Amino acid sequence: MSQSGGPTMQDDAHLWGKQDVSSSKGMKDENFPVGSFLISAKHRPAVHAYYRFARVADDMVDNTRLSPAQKVDRLKALREVLYGERKPPAGRADAWSAVILRAVLQERGLPLTLGGDLLTAFIMDAEKTRYEHWSELLHYCQYSANPVGRFLLMLHGEGEETFGPSDALCTALQIVNHMQDVSSDLKTLNRCYIPLPWLAAENVRLKDLILARSKPGVRRVFDRMLTHVDALNEEAARLPALVKDRRMRLEAAVIVALCRRLTERLHRQDPIAERVALTKLDGLQALGYAMRYMR
Repeated sequence: MSQSGGPTMQDDAHLWGKQDVSSSKGMKDENFPVGSFLISAKHRPAVHAYYRFARVADDMVDNTRLSPAQKVDRLKALREVLYGERKPPAGRADAWSAVILRAVLQERGLPLTLGGDLLTAFIMDAEKTRYEHWSELLHYCQYSANPVGRFLLMLHGEGEETFGPSDALCTALQIVNHMQDVSSDLKTLNRCYIPLPWLAAENVRLKDLILARSKPGVRRVFDRMLTHVDALNEEAARLPALVKDRRMRLEAAVIVALCRRLTERLHRQDPIAERVALTKLDGLQALGYAMRYMR
C-alpha cells in the first residue's frame, strides 16, 4: 500500500493481471436482442455501454484461467472503479468499461447500483456453484438479471409500476438461459443453477446433466422449473401495456414474446441433447406480436 493508504501501481498490476480477459463476444451473439433497432438512437450508446460493462464482468467470472479469489478481487475492483473509489489502469478496456458506464449513469441521472448489482451477481458466481432452494435462484436473478430490465426502463423514463413485470421477465430470461446452458455450465465451470433437492427428489445425479440426452428424472426437473417460468411469463405479459415510450414498449413486447417462445421450445425439446435456441422465424413472429402495441 502507498503512504496515503490507496492502491499502488504494483497492487493494480497484481490485481488486474497482464491481460484483459474480455472475450470478443458481442451483442449479436446474445440469445435476445440487446439495443436493437427498436431502441431510439439517442439511447443506444447508453445501452451499449451497459452491455459492454456486463460483458466484461461476465467474461471475468467465466474465465477458466482465473481462480475464484482472483475473480472476486477483480470484480470488486471493477465495482470500485464504477463507484469512483479506484482509478483504472491505463490501456485496459475491461477496467475502463466501468468508467464509461459511470459517466453514462451519472449523465442520465440513473443509480450506480444498476451496474453494481450486476457485479454482486457475478461475485456470487465466483463463490457459489450450487443452489439448494428455488428462492436462492430467484435471489441470484434479482442481481444478475433484473437490473438489466430496470436500467432500460429507467433510461426511458418509465415508472416503478413497470418494475414488477420487468423483474418477472428478466428472471424468466435468466432461468431459461441457465436451462439452455445446463450441460456446458457444469462441464466448463462446474456450476449448476438447478436446486439440488429437486434433482435428489428424482434420483438425479449431477453427472446425469452431461449425458447425451435427458433421463426421465431430469426431464421432470426441467418441467418443474418451466412451470415456475410459465408463471413468470404470465406476469411479464403485463409489461408492454405499462410502458409509455412507444419504442421501448415494442422492445418489451418483442422480448416478452421471445421469452415465451423459448419457454415453449424448452417444454418440447431436450436442452441436454441439443442446443434449444430461437430462430429468425421466432424473431419475425415476435415482432408481429409487438405490432399490437404500436399505439
